Amino acid sequence: MSDRPPAPSPARLRAVTPPRAAGAALLALAVAGPLWLTDFWLQAGLFAMAAVVGAIGLTLLVGVAGQLSLGNAFFLGVGAYTYTLLAGEREDEMSGFGLPPVLALIAAAVVSGAAGAAFSPIAGRLRGIYLGLASLGLVFLGRHVWLNAEDVTGGYNGRTVEAFAVPGFSFSDENPEYLAVLGTPFGELHRLWYLFLAVALLAAVFGRGIKAGRAGRAMAGVRDGETAAASVGIQVARVKATAFTVSSVYAGVAGALTALAFGRIAPDSFALTVSIDYLVMIVLGGAGSIAGASAGAVFVSVLPLLLVQYSAQLPFLSAPGSGGLDAATLSRFVYGVAIVAVLILLRGGLAGALRHGGTRAGRTGDPGRSGESSPRKDRPDPQVPPNVPA
Repeated sequence: MSDRPPAPSPARLRAVTPPRAAGAALLALAVAGPLWLTDFWLQAGLFAMAAVVGAIGLTLLVGVAGQLSLGNAFFLGVGAYTYTLLAGEREDEMSGFGLPPVLALIAAAVVSGAAGAAFSPIAGRLRGIYLGLASLGLVFLGRHVWLNAEDVTGGYNGRTVEAFAVPGFSFSDENPEYLAVLGTPFGELHRLWYLFLAVALLAAVFGRGIKAGRAGRAMAGVRDGETAAASVGIQVARVKATAFTVSSVYAGVAGALTALAFGRIAPDSFALTVSIDYLVMIVLGGAGSIAGASAGAVFVSVLPLLLVQYSAQLPFLSAPGSGGLDAATLSRFVYGVAIVAVLILLRGGLAGALRHGGTRAGRTGDPGRSGESSPRKDRPDPQVPPNVPA
């Protein structure tokens, strides 16, 4: 007999190919985006890609490892302020080290990961709502630091973020001052777009590798049952601590990217609502799914910007602070309705809906099948025990 594995069925090919084709099409659009997008959409894309990085890290912790965390905003802030402090120059009463921005970005990931590792002994011993409440304390601790360490953070007013650059090239409007691609002038937003896109793709690749690898299987085992995982030799506390640390590294990178997208950061940029937004991202996308977390991040981060941008065309929206329904409040309502709809109708989130849709499309399109699937004649009926007449 041949050792070669059987060829995939046409239905299987049809179920797998469309998502890959859609991913390739989205990547092509993302690469070409700066050539035709306006500044508003470029800015929104930067916020979305920064959110994608943080959402991937959180879905590894919550969806794959099954550990609830409400402290994501704290680690975002650690990454953002670490980058700003190390890359910025010292001026007036504000501290700064003037390091190369590349080193500052790497340091943001390292410092945030170290903060997660420092918290990991607690994360390794708690679970569920208890871990969520413990991590919630980090957000309040962080806000206290952001407001009072004025020589580092700038206090309530915040501080300006140093532009990203590599030797010989700046991602701001300097060095070179003018850059055009196919007749399109490439300013700071255009240049940052490709930096953010590269980081987001790397985050997705590493996230898929972690999820599919040995570490991901250990995390899934802990999520499904800590007692059963321990009985097969998995070090539960170590796996939980590792998941928390990895998620913190992702959040640190996302925080640094968020700082670059804003150009100026303040303590309100890392409030508790930010942690809730990230939980909404992974719930809508489907907890544990890299693609789902990315889709949820784009939806949650772009929707408020769209409502603000086009509020003049929406007669039921009021100006912020007027007491009526403003864009920020409406976006919260939409998040709530979307979460309820997902929990009731799409338990697997957007990613689960796409998987089921692809499988059904493949079954429907199989020449050997019409409508509902039927068992193959060369295999026993799975509902009838073997050697028992139907």
